[in-house]
Amino acid sequence: MDLEARLAERGRVLAEREQKYVPELARARTLAEMLHRKVSEALSAYHLEIAAAPQLSVQIGPVKHDDKHLHAFEFDVHRGRHRAIVVVKSRGEVTLVGPFHRGKDEGPCRRIAFGDERGISDELMEGIAQLLDAFLDEATAPR
Repeated sequence: MDLEARLAERGRVLAEREQKYVPELARARTLAEMLHRKVSEALSAYHLEIAAAPQLSVQIGPVKHDDKHLHAFEFDVHRGRHRAIVVVKSRGEVTLVGPFHRGKDEGPCRRIAFGDERGISDELMEGIAQLLDAFLDEATAPR
């Protein structure tokens, strides 16, 4: 079997295997997009308040497949080397990572189950608020 045929066959087998994960992946993607929207709206309010101090500006990355977990989506908030990541896993949990410096070990991590259909519990929103508070403390500290 030539390389092209071999990889085509591998792709077919893997795609067939992944079919059973489609509903959970769709649910995780939807929740990641909802959380991204909420964080983006909160950062818009933050940016209005710091308009006179643009050096305090932070960015939010797009929702994308997670870099580490096959069945998860992530987005990050970053400023310079400072980073925090929200990972939504198809198995029903959100992992809040950081804050940390790019190129250094990631962490700390906090895991929160999202379980219900709506997905956004008070506990999850409080966890994200705490993550962003810690991130802003780190990312905007004068050096």
